[in-house]
Amino acid sequence: MAATLMALTSVGCTDLDVTPESQYTQYPASDIAQEAQLADVYFHLRGTLGRRYMEAQSLASDEWVGISFDGDYYDSGTYAHTCLHNFSYSDPSIGWYDDVMAGITKANQAIFNMGGIEASPEGTAPARAMRAYYTWILMDSFGDTPILDHLVQEGEAVVRQPRADVARWIESELLDIIPLLSDKNDATTYGKPNKWMAEALLVKLYINWPVYTAADVTQYDAASYSNEHLQDVVKYCDEIIESGLFDIAAGSNGYRSKFFPDNTERGIKDFIYVMPFDALTQQGFQYCRPRIWRQGRNDGEGGPGYFGSDIGNSTGGNFSMTPEMSDLMMALSHDDRQENILAGQIYMFDPNTYAKTSTPYKYKGENIVLTKTITLKRKDADGNVIDPVQTNTGKDVNGWSQGYKSVKWFVIASDFSNGRNQSNDLPIFRYADILLTKAEAITRGATATLGQTPQSLFNIIRSYVNAPTIDHNPSLQELLDERGREFFDENWRRNDMIRFGTFESNYGFHTTQWLDPLDGQVKAFPTARFDKECRIFPIPEGTLNNNTNWKQNPGY
Repeated sequence: MAATLMALTSVGCTDLDVTPESQYTQYPASDIAQEAQLADVYFHLRGTLGRRYMEAQSLASDEWVGISFDGDYYDSGTYAHTCLHNFSYSDPSIGWYDDVMAGITKANQAIFNMGGIEASPEGTAPARAMRAYYTWILMDSFGDTPILDHLVQEGEAVVRQPRADVARWIESELLDIIPLLSDKNDATTYGKPNKWMAEALLVKLYINWPVYTAADVTQYDAASYSNEHLQDVVKYCDEIIESGLFDIAAGSNGYRSKFFPDNTERGIKDFIYVMPFDALTQQGFQYCRPRIWRQGRNDGEGGPGYFGSDIGNSTGGNFSMTPEMSDLMMALSHDDRQENILAGQIYMFDPNTYAKTSTPYKYKGENIVLTKTITLKRKDADGNVIDPVQTNTGKDVNGWSQGYKSVKWFVIASDFSNGRNQSNDLPIFRYADILLTKAEAITRGATATLGQTPQSLFNIIRSYVNAPTIDHNPSLQELLDERGREFFDENWRRNDMIRFGTFESNYGFHTTQWLDPLDGQVKAFPTARFDKECRIFPIPEGTLNNNTNWKQNPGY
């Protein structure tokens, strides 16, 4: 019986002598008390979104591959498995299901403590928004998932609902609460659910409607995309656009500054909804660590690393950009977004302005030059063959330099010294996404509005990053490519690739055309999976153990 109560037990109570009486006690009705309780709901997923969710989304896409260095950072294969779509239900990179469910339970507890939806429709609306968002995360990543619109009672079996039903429930929740949520967009709503966050989530739900409502994950076919909600996508994009609260402008420091460690203070009007982080008080954000060149903390001789200072802790370097994403990011003749990419020679950055300098970065006196192509080490020092599924590039400068890196999530020493945490806030929904999604909806068949065409919307994006504009309406491929550049490293690429039909394509080591350096033969990469079932992750091992009435997702 207890095994079915994951939603209650996963909250993490550690004092077994305390009777959980809070659900039977009237919670103080003051705004301060309610806000204190809701804060725990709003920010519950800092840990998951700050690392593991990112690993699952980015490594499963064509953005990154996970590499290891003679066993260093192999970590039982969790990174290699993910980039090969050879997911294991015991991989930590996909093991965050229970944490998201715990957030849903917290939302339900907050709703209960405020007397329920009928007693406090406006007061409970933010908790319902977070509950819908957390449910969307599970539905998007794992398919069928429980619809938990109440506190689970003793003896109640938690059951998974069909993905399509979950999508429709999320839709109904959002439509119900949008009129009840605050329409402010200021310091009081920063990082919290408001009307615009809910509408942005609804836009995401609607543009992916054919994916989520397919008979099963294998039945969605991008070539025959048909969406009854395309005009609704445009409608809610327009409400956000016409609010006048958001702006695409990058600001005086350009595109990169949106993602700097001080982006909280910059008042970035492109951000519709963010997860706030702080290296001291709101920890959990660790995006830069795996993307740093393996020894990039310093110069190996007591001097600064390429961030302009010794950042104080060892770095990972176990993510490398796929050659395909490297080509995409560097394809345009000029593009401010390219300044985030470490390609070829690494240069030093100014530790105060975060700007790239003309000074080459050196490690132990040697210029560090990254290669776009990632070549695996196939024999050890004794001549023994190394299994390619370890994605081992070798534990030396050459091995560490396989693949381009990124400084989009720039790190500073004062942050990184605190448990390798960062203070960069994570944007979840951006105004730029609304513009490109509207362009996509019109391209797919919706009626244009506000005098905006796919071309004009597309060129708004190109213009603000000083990239070449186009003289035609973009194709779906051009829209996918532009989304790849604009939202690189923001956890949307897997979602986009599934919708556009490229998730099963060849990229990185997820390929049928790998050139094996051992024998010079072109072959499929061992253990790379191309099954459509891999569009969703397996249910994690611990979650299945806690819910013995559940079945594993097909294909795992």
